[in-house]
Amino acid sequence: MQEIILGISAFYHDSAAAIIADGKIIAAVQEERFTRKKHDESFPVNAIQYVLQEAGITAEELTAVAFYDKPLLKFERLLETYHAFAPRGWRSFMKAIPVWLREKIFMKRLLNKELEKLGAYGKPLFFPEHHLSHAASAFYPSPYTEAAILTVDGVGEWATTTIAHGKGKDITLLKELRFPHSPGLLYAAFTYFLGFKVNSGEYKMMGLAPYGDAAHPQTCRFREIITGHLVDIREDGSILLNMEYFDFATGMTMIVATKWEKLFGIPRRLPESEITEVHMNLALAIQQVTEAIVVKLAKTATRLVGSKKLVLAGGVALNCVANSRIAEAGIVESIWVQPAAGDAGGALGAALAVHYIALQQERSVETGPDAMQGAFLGPAYSKKEVDRVIRKYNAVAGYYTDFNELTALVSARLAEGKVVGWFQDRMEFGPRALGNRSILADPRNREMQQQLNLRVKFREGFRPFAPAIPEEDLPAYFDMKIASPYMLFVGSLKDEWKLSPVKKEGTLYERLYQQRSMFPAITHVDHSARVQVVSASQHPKFHQLISCFKQLTGCPMLVNTSFNVRGEPIVNTPEEAFLAFMKTGIDHLVIGNYLFDKTQQPVLPASVFSTFSAD
Repeated sequence: MQEIILGISAFYHDSAAAIIADGKIIAAVQEERFTRKKHDESFPVNAIQYVLQEAGITAEELTAVAFYDKPLLKFERLLETYHAFAPRGWRSFMKAIPVWLREKIFMKRLLNKELEKLGAYGKPLFFPEHHLSHAASAFYPSPYTEAAILTVDGVGEWATTTIAHGKGKDITLLKELRFPHSPGLLYAAFTYFLGFKVNSGEYKMMGLAPYGDAAHPQTCRFREIITGHLVDIREDGSILLNMEYFDFATGMTMIVATKWEKLFGIPRRLPESEITEVHMNLALAIQQVTEAIVVKLAKTATRLVGSKKLVLAGGVALNCVANSRIAEAGIVESIWVQPAAGDAGGALGAALAVHYIALQQERSVETGPDAMQGAFLGPAYSKKEVDRVIRKYNAVAGYYTDFNELTALVSARLAEGKVVGWFQDRMEFGPRALGNRSILADPRNREMQQQLNLRVKFREGFRPFAPAIPEEDLPAYFDMKIASPYMLFVGSLKDEWKLSPVKKEGTLYERLYQQRSMFPAITHVDHSARVQVVSASQHPKFHQLISCFKQLTGCPMLVNTSFNVRGEPIVNTPEEAFLAFMKTGIDHLVIGNYLFDKTQQPVLPASVFSTFSAD
């Protein structure tokens, strides 16, 4: 009989479910993709039902269930923290503790109750620690038999950062940094101070940082303030936060805003307000400090383990610029990052930890780049389901039995400056769209970056876009020596494609709308790009489309951004893709072998768009 393990993450943010059979990853998906609630934290009942269906089993056939952290240990941390900071934190205590006493402290009972509804009552339950789940998600799917493991996030139970040694089927914890001293919470505090939403706006702050001027006296002063007043960074990468300035331990916000405003000499930026030079420089300063911390941690990890191979997970591992600094520092020979590095990936890591550590199964590393199957672990939909959407909305679409003909047509539309929604096969696991739930465009188009942000994504105009490029074309265009199939590293555009030096004067949009390169839609203000490297073996359809576009235009890359609008999760179903296409400035939609042209579609009543919002 197969050993089948269900992994679950839930009740904080980015709930998810994953299922493995005899150690092989079968399926994994976030709950938000079904509920349409971004970063949904609820019990992932829909995600569980999907992964069971994908595995072709009922819940009764499960061998075990793994939850991604230890609730009782987390409750202990809450109680000890409130006690340590008393009498501060009374309001927070009165809000948090009743929820724990009513629900979370009885997690085993809650899980059994939810699993019983699915037909799986009485299954063995395992609770690996939060950072062990992260470590397992990073090491076991990696292509390494032995590696240093670095996990960095906000906080799990007590740990905020861990260093471990992965060897064969074993993971050995070597060092641990404990709450409240957290690189992730430090970064989140600046996310809050700069007017972005914690646990989702960190991407925005990372995208804002390159607009800052590293040589500006203000940026230098900000770095000195951060390292002199807010955080003590040790040589091994461990940190101590000055908790006089932070409120996340017991308060209702991340920081003591009045103290920060006095320290930096600026008010906290209000959400959606103007972004000025001071905000750009502050974003750059904390990005640089974070990079310095992460590089020191990576040096310590590889030194302690005695390995030149490194794997990463935890929310901070989604900071692709920091990942690239590790690669550039010469401390590792190779590096691998879990594409679902945040809490969603904890569901997968928990299942793998039970398989290899609790049940002591032997591990064999699969041939190929890794065991994540390109991160294409979510639902796929049949032609019949697309036909149903066409009938429901009286849509008009052409069906192409010859995929070559379809890619030729789509390439021509892209070359004309059209925006294309691209929906194929299984959905990606993790926060990045990698060519199966993507919006695509021509990177040579000067207007495309602005058009995608404002007319299609309905988001801030400064946000950068990523290029997808075949692996065989990468060396000619980017200075990048590391594999990046999951958009988790940045590369600098080669000099021959640049048109102007980096501009550090003027407003944010004056800096943005200069002609920097021959590929302006994917070139950030510092000539960098968050690159997705596409292989023909792992991603044949997407590779074929980009290759066809290259044959037509000479340009071997496409803009690739996630198929969603601001405030919405990435689309999951063909119906969601069609409605997003009709709601936004997307010109053409491809679902499987179907091609939809916006100009040929009927006008839809406003009521059908009720689940889509640009807020």
